[in-house]
Amino acid sequence: MNFLFCGDHNAERGVLIAVLSLLKAERGEEIHVYILTMKAKSKQRNFRPFSQHAADFIGSLVTADNPKSSVELIDCTDLFVQEPPTANMGTRFTPYAMLRLFADELDLPDRILYLDDDVIIRKPVDQFYTQDLTGTELVGVLDYFGRFFFHHQKRVFDYINSGVLLLNMPEIKRTGLFKRVRHLMQVKKMFLPDQTAINILAKEKRFAPRKYNEQYKLQADTVIQHFTTSFRFWPYFRTQTVKPWDVKRVHSVLHLHEYDDLLNEYLKLKDQL
Repeated sequence: MNFLFCGDHNAERGVLIAVLSLLKAERGEEIHVYILTMKAKSKQRNFRPFSQHAADFIGSLVTADNPKSSVELIDCTDLFVQEPPTANMGTRFTPYAMLRLFADELDLPDRILYLDDDVIIRKPVDQFYTQDLTGTELVGVLDYFGRFFFHHQKRVFDYINSGVLLLNMPEIKRTGLFKRVRHLMQVKKMFLPDQTAINILAKEKRFAPRKYNEQYKLQADTVIQHFTTSFRFWPYFRTQTVKPWDVKRVHSVLHLHEYDDLLNEYLKLKDQL
């Protein structure tokens, strides 16, 4: 199975946790992890790329589980410079979120599962990963809150969350989806620009059950839990953000102990990144 992550130095902790959870869920299976990064800066800050040291360390864990597995770090700086998301560079959007949109320009496998760095794989993903992708560009799960506010197709809910996407690269290349998404981000300012552009332009997207990208609260059948920013309404309205690497808040705010063994392993390893 093939997995894709993107990010800068700040993504290293999340990718470590995600990969540890993947190794636990898919014990002994051959997996190949691709991490896209780049050198970048904005008016407000300079970004540090995902380090080769961190990629190599995560790779050592992967190959210890199965010698045929691998981790590859790919520098996308040149691609980004050629097609920057000009209209959205001044927004809250992080340019590293766009790196997955260059997947069609890279030598990647035909089938690859993109994951945000704030996910935990709780159960095997084989059933989701191996589904028939004929005539499908990508498969995703409805955005838990965004489905109520955004609409682009002739169905009640059609707005997917882009944090978990099963990508059919030959079909994406055939339709030019990512190329069109990159162009739209250059010319149109949007809210959550990469996710919004994918939803606007993907005409061959398929919708998967919520259990493959649980964005609100752990359920009994959850396969992938995604620790997104969410709205909470009790005892007062607020937004809530808790990431897996903030272990104390996972316990104190979410009251979640499902992943204690995984997060304890992360705490032992994180200083080696």
